[in-house]
Amino acid sequence: MSEERKTLGSEKEPTKNTKAQIRLPIILALAISAGIWIGATFAEPKTDHNDLKAALYKLQEIITYIDRDYVDTVNTTELVEHGIEKMLEELDPHSSYIPAKDAELAQSQLDGEFDGIGVEFGILRDTIYVVAPLTGGPSEKLGIQSGDQIIKVDGETVAGTGVTNRDVFDLLRGPKGSVVNVAIKRKHQADLLDFAITRDKIPQYSINASYMINDDTGYIKITRFAATTYDEFKQSLEDLKAEGMTKLVLDLQGNPGGYMGAAINIADEILADNALIVSQKGKVNRYNQKAYAMRPGVFEDGSVVVLINEGSASASEIVSGALQDNDRALIVGRRSFGKGLVQMPIDLSDGAELRLTIARYYTPSGRSIQKPYGDNPDEYSMDWINRFEHGEFFSADSIHFNDSLKYQTTKGRTVYGGGGIMPDYFVPMDTTMTSAYVNRLFGTDTHREFILDYLEDNKKKFENMSFETYYNDFEVSDKMLQEVIAIGEKNKVKFDKKAFEKSKAYLKILLKAHMGRNIYDDNAFYKVINDINEIYLQGIKLFDEAEKLAFKQDAVSE
Repeated sequence: MSEERKTLGSEKEPTKNTKAQIRLPIILALAISAGIWIGATFAEPKTDHNDLKAALYKLQEIITYIDRDYVDTVNTTELVEHGIEKMLEELDPHSSYIPAKDAELAQSQLDGEFDGIGVEFGILRDTIYVVAPLTGGPSEKLGIQSGDQIIKVDGETVAGTGVTNRDVFDLLRGPKGSVVNVAIKRKHQADLLDFAITRDKIPQYSINASYMINDDTGYIKITRFAATTYDEFKQSLEDLKAEGMTKLVLDLQGNPGGYMGAAINIADEILADNALIVSQKGKVNRYNQKAYAMRPGVFEDGSVVVLINEGSASASEIVSGALQDNDRALIVGRRSFGKGLVQMPIDLSDGAELRLTIARYYTPSGRSIQKPYGDNPDEYSMDWINRFEHGEFFSADSIHFNDSLKYQTTKGRTVYGGGGIMPDYFVPMDTTMTSAYVNRLFGTDTHREFILDYLEDNKKKFENMSFETYYNDFEVSDKMLQEVIAIGEKNKVKFDKKAFEKSKAYLKILLKAHMGRNIYDDNAFYKVINDINEIYLQGIKLFDEAEKLAFKQDAVSE
């Protein structure tokens, strides 16, 4: 499946299309009141071209009559866009249409880089502020700092204008080598500072953390499966092995997926040669393929614990399912999302993109882990609420599998299909420290506002502080919490004393983790936050079980 190494975590990378392929989705978009169901058989499609031609002619008739005779003037382009979206809703939850204005931004999330000024930003009090300049980027080189507020872009005032995240992307991103002029307000300086920033290639990383937990255990956090994820992962493995890693914690919690090729290559670094990783089956024979481990992997020996939860989907489930079915890793956490459909991105002639489901994927044991989907897309996307209300997040006994969907791993363990990857070791959700009050504080970016002000006022305190000292000795004080409460009330988050007392210790850890990220890096954030991550804390206790699994694998292979 060499070509599949280039595919999108249940989606394929964009491919060049013939003129007929490009036109077809646009013509189909004329379906205003009717949808065309694309069947899901495994045989080569038998299309009645006369019926298709008649259907397309009917749709063309409808849009022509609307454009010519409808009582009011209509925007036929918008009508077609709406028609496309409603038509795709009749297929499955993951076939989607991305308008031209959004396609480039959507693709950049998976490309591993984009052209821009190189800042992490937020919006506070209707003003763009710099969370942090990205290391090595043009903004850092010019001296732009955390906490700087962007007041003007190319002479136009953007503060206090209702600016959105999308507006920021449009304003600050642009072709490499182009120049954008920004006027910045910096704390303790009366006048605006003017910067002419030459845009450049800005890398995006999907390995958010990679570090040694102790002398022999490494930790890698993957947040998505993008174009550069495999290279980042392999480098992290090599670096951690050089530091003495013989045990690996692979954290896929909350990872929504991405390129299938990245998932396959990552599994290949852990699985022995010729192990089946994933297969896919579609209506069209050319989409029926299998991927095997093909190369000597960096970490084929040593025990592995994989962390998943209800937010782990798509490519995350490909990796988890491959390692579980091959008895190569112990899966710890809660049942994953359940996305087992493969999309192929198709570039359309106007710059828009169609992501069309062309196959289902199956784990090595033969499981389809796609959860059921009906006619209500909201019900599908909000399935986690049903899981929560039925107690699934708190007890494994609340999860019932159909015996007809029972499968066997390579060494005879029982696993189930029918919706997500069920972990080998279930970890209930811990809600004892959380509260709606803390969620509201973080939902309004109150914590960011406090951290930026606090670090600006206490620069010298942290200038020469090592992370080890920060981790072991620094504590968020009660006085700091009172400042957070005050900023929250200014942001219309009403103080809730009961909820605050319940979540006080939790709030301190959250603030310390986010502050650590600002001072140091993402590794600092995860080292702090994992101290209250119930799945992580349980996972690192289970290496005896993971080692038994690895030993069993080795013993049989001999």
